Amino acid sequence: MLTNHVLDSIYPHTNNVAHAVEVPAAARMVFTNGQVGTRPDGTTPEGAGEQAEVVFERTREILAAAGMTFADVVRFTVYLTNRAHRDDFFAVRDRVMGDNKPGATILIIDGLARSELKIEIETVAAKTN
Repeated sequence: MLTNHVLDSIYPHTNNVAHAVEVPAAARMVFTNGQVGTRPDGTTPEGAGEQAEVVFERTREILAAAGMTFADVVRFTVYLTNRAHRDDFFAVRDRVMGDNKPGATILIIDGLARSELKIEIETVAAKTN
């Protein structure tokens, strides 16, 4: 079981995440590559929120293949092509993640591998059997 650490002694996060997540000894770990908002049929929705939905669905499938769920996520690294896309990411993340509040680093970058992409997310998950 993961342990979230939210510390009162340092400035609180403003977007509903833990300061740190502790992974227990002997946990299996999964590191995804960057997932983007392209559907299995090769289409990419125009909006950042829709792309975030696709990213989380892809991530859900990867976690399931490893016998894991979003409850096992330790952290995200999020790449956004515009600061305005943060709220779209937060809305989808908060709905999908439920009570699990893993840490995240969010980077605003000039662009991703394809010009239509607005969001890319790497995920780290851990689970003991």
